[in-house]
Amino acid sequence: MTALQEWQEETREIISSLIDDGSNPDVEYTIEHHFSGQDFARLEKAALDCFKAEYDVTDAEELTLEDGQVILCFDAVTEGPLNEAAIMVHIEQLLKIAEKYGVEYDGWGTYFEE
Repeated sequence: MTALQEWQEETREIISSLIDDGSNPDVEYTIEHHFSGQDFARLEKAALDCFKAEYDVTDAEELTLEDGQVILCFDAVTEGPLNEAAIMVHIEQLLKIAEKYGVEYDGWGTYFEE
């Protein structure tokens, strides 16, 4: 299974869980795509590319992992429907940015909507 297929499966699961829990499938969602890395310069370049691709980009934050390792992370945020095909277009685009700069694309998330 390719990375893209894995993200598609995970996307399907996230959407199904939200819908099964009663989230409204017909509203616009705030979708946050997560990036992380240890090199601030690389992460900053990835954030700039995300901004140029018309995502809202959060400030980089430090995160301490369970093993004590410190990483930097930011989110590329967009608004849109809870639609697998639309989200997969974003994931494909953002995976290319992550690969280009040697940072990690850590998936996406959103919030329950009434």
